[in-house]
Amino acid sequence: MGAPKKAPARAVSDDPEDLASVPLQAVLLADSFATRFRPITLERPKVLLPLVNLPMIEYTLAWLESAGVEEVFLFCCAHAKQVISYLENSQWYAQPKFKVTTIESHNSVSAGDALRLIYERNVIHGDFVLISGDTLSNMSLMRALQEHKERKKKDSNAVMTMVIQRSKPSPITQQSRLGTDGLFMAIDPTTKQLLYYEENTNHLKGTLSIDKMLLVDNSSITLRNDIQDCYIDICSPEVLSLFTDNFDYQHLRRHFVKGLLVDDIMGYKIFTHEIHSSYAARVDNYRGYDTISKDIIQRWTYPLVPDVLSLGNSATNLERQGMYRAFEIGQSRSAQIGPHTVIGTNTTIGSNTKITNSVVGKNCAIGSNVLIEGSYVWDNVTIEDGCELRHAIVCDGVIMKSGSVLKPGVVLSFKVVIGQNFVVPPYSKVSLLKQPTKQDSDEELEYADNDSDTLDPATRTMDKLNGDSSLEFSEMQDHVSSELGYGGAGYIWSICEGSHEEEWRHSVAPIPPEKVAEITQVIEDDLELVSQDSNAPASSGELKPDTQINAEDDAVYFEKEVEATFLRAVNENVEVDHVILEVNSLRLSYNMQAADCAGAIFHSMMKLALDATHSSQNELLRNVHETVNTWQKLLKSYLPGKDEEIEVILKFEEICLESVRELSPLFTQILHLLYEKDIITEEAIEDWESEKKDADEADRVFVKQAEIFLKWLREAEEDDEEDDE
Repeated sequence: MGAPKKAPARAVSDDPEDLASVPLQAVLLADSFATRFRPITLERPKVLLPLVNLPMIEYTLAWLESAGVEEVFLFCCAHAKQVISYLENSQWYAQPKFKVTTIESHNSVSAGDALRLIYERNVIHGDFVLISGDTLSNMSLMRALQEHKERKKKDSNAVMTMVIQRSKPSPITQQSRLGTDGLFMAIDPTTKQLLYYEENTNHLKGTLSIDKMLLVDNSSITLRNDIQDCYIDICSPEVLSLFTDNFDYQHLRRHFVKGLLVDDIMGYKIFTHEIHSSYAARVDNYRGYDTISKDIIQRWTYPLVPDVLSLGNSATNLERQGMYRAFEIGQSRSAQIGPHTVIGTNTTIGSNTKITNSVVGKNCAIGSNVLIEGSYVWDNVTIEDGCELRHAIVCDGVIMKSGSVLKPGVVLSFKVVIGQNFVVPPYSKVSLLKQPTKQDSDEELEYADNDSDTLDPATRTMDKLNGDSSLEFSEMQDHVSSELGYGGAGYIWSICEGSHEEEWRHSVAPIPPEKVAEITQVIEDDLELVSQDSNAPASSGELKPDTQINAEDDAVYFEKEVEATFLRAVNENVEVDHVILEVNSLRLSYNMQAADCAGAIFHSMMKLALDATHSSQNELLRNVHETVNTWQKLLKSYLPGKDEEIEVILKFEEICLESVRELSPLFTQILHLLYEKDIITEEAIEDWESEKKDADEADRVFVKQAEIFLKWLREAEEDDEEDDE
């Protein structure tokens, strides 16, 4: 790929008064080439897939409107007719100060083609927001836009500002929490200019090669492997021009961004804007779908949450423990709806059914003695008595006959029927369509045209099934054969050779414990090799990713990662042994000690107790008792000796003075509890008291508070010594 050609001039004013009169515009690419969402996206565009009972595009448009965008050009390619039909029947065409214009093309097969067509239409008149329709955010655009405009005034080559946020990849899978592959960036710490961008990096496997000239031309470089690309870009009109003049630009990141970064002729520049307290994420795969759904339910995306966003008469009420229920549902008294669960309107739930950490859509009929755990059940689904679903996705119109079971990672596409007592194997993809003989790759172009004459036979069959409502079920079975037991309808797609790892990496199901143990061992082996070479100087042009990471910042982010892991374990009932493996991997990744792990876990436990419902100190103390009883095994795993126990007491003092001050009056009672549970030993408590002997009064607050307890310990020890004599 050669250097980019100079963007042709377009009549866009740089005068501030003229720019102020130009409405803020956005280009929204409605459909990505989502092979990781096959077979679902063969039948429905990705942007119309439900995310916590609302189509993805609703979140994107709601955010753009709230962020001050006045005009959106929505580019449709795959399933364009479905997208346009949805918008025509939605609220978005009737908004007075928010205009949505659709641009349809059957010839565009990439993001590059889409942007070239946008340029030809001459509809963009100033800086614009470029975003895909599967992106969700609640960030304010004001600061990023202001930075972009100010840079552009000083440097006309500053054509793009890319929104990023910190998200350290999992040390187990080398993926972000959204299931995306590792990302490595080099950024100028002063100007925030992006200097290097590389996907699919693995920082545990040695070094990363960087052009020597990058080091020569820049006096200071920050190397980041803890960054998530939000796929929200502030662009100058020249971006469209560059795509028009460089027809080999197809993919936004692999072609356009990298092309500009290696260009040393035209001098175009990309800058970054890092967000910290806001939310931004893109649904790139099933694991990302699961993570973002949980973030919505836990209100990280506020105001884009179920009880604020609603369509028509589907209003949802927020109840205790993060449970959302529509007002019109039929629920048996013996049915149990657990925390972090969403139930849609007109859904019925039978007796002794248990639903936890799941989303159930509207008009669903769920029988008796059904178990739904960590799953996503879309609209008009029938689940008969005695069925089990664990960490699965069930699309519209599916029927699960009595006694059928979905193992973790299963995806059932539209109108599939699972036969009576049939068990669908883990990670299976099931569809009424036969699996295409030609498998697309995620490395191919981003957009596919499923509304053109190039439709494959399987898709045309699906259109016939979906389009003719007069087809009875028996007639549908003439079109599909079943591999799904008695009365079933559909095909289980085979996992392609070499794709088995892809399944668990990008699934809604938790990573299997045996896989965690296997990868952890590989990590330990890699770290041992890296440590052997750590004293050797790096070759010229090769830099180790973490060389400029601040140790103090690492400690802060380590605690956040441990807390996120702990809360996920609480919400998803993850086994303690599995949590220990994840924390061990974080410990290796951040180069922390057992005491650091113990302190972070104890802090997370106390915050959990504090966040639980309580109206008095006694109720708060009861919450602490319950939390310690449940998670003491996890905490004890990182207390091999007295020194680590003392560190936990010191951590307890710290959080009582800072983050969880409400626990301060209960310091002595909780310290006594830790002693009774054999978490903290008498020797550790005595040494802690001894260390504080010559400290300032301000540092002896909790020693004084615990005087009676400490005296009791000393007397008990003296009595024991007398008994021994």
